[in-house]
Amino acid sequence: MPNEAREQALAEIAFCEAILAKGGLSVLSETLAGVTDIDAFAHYPAGDVFDPASNAQWYYHCHPATEGSDEHGHFHCFLRPDGADGPIHHLVAIGVDARGQLLRLFTVNQWVVGDDWVDAATAIPLLSRFDMQMPRPSYLVNRWLTAILVAYEPEIIALLQARDRALSAHGTDARQDRSLEVLSEFRPGSSATAPV
Repeated sequence: MPNEAREQALAEIAFCEAILAKGGLSVLSETLAGVTDIDAFAHYPAGDVFDPASNAQWYYHCHPATEGSDEHGHFHCFLRPDGADGPIHHLVAIGVDARGQLLRLFTVNQWVVGDDWVDAATAIPLLSRFDMQMPRPSYLVNRWLTAILVAYEPEIIALLQARDRALSAHGTDARQDRSLEVLSEFRPGSSATAPV
């Protein structure tokens, strides 16, 4: 990916965050607007967000609080190459803290999201198709997510490849092995993509 595209995406991430911050908001507060009680594992917004032009889809959810964890929850990003009724492929999860700041990017096992699993070689070309141009729940959140996938595309490619290696190392039934949840992760500011 050209450095110019990455720099532009990083600028868009900063722009979205700055505009939201002017109103005392964040990508997380916008995503959870109107929610009074957050249920662990529930999808926010209800019914997910789907862009019929790009076939990109996402939802946010969180797990019960874990002592010592800074992560509030994460956005799961998917693509449905054949449209809303076609197969769905998980691309990456984006973990954020309680202020909506990016903490990590990571991949999960198939059983976690129940997607139509494809290998990294098939998933990687789908990354550039993730382009959320929807007004709800927030245009800025949708553009922020799109920019994250552009800015960190090399790292996400490495995560998908590491995911496949982790699964391969665990044998034929690995995609349904409940002991394997997060398969690879990257934390901005660190220099490596680590298998988990």
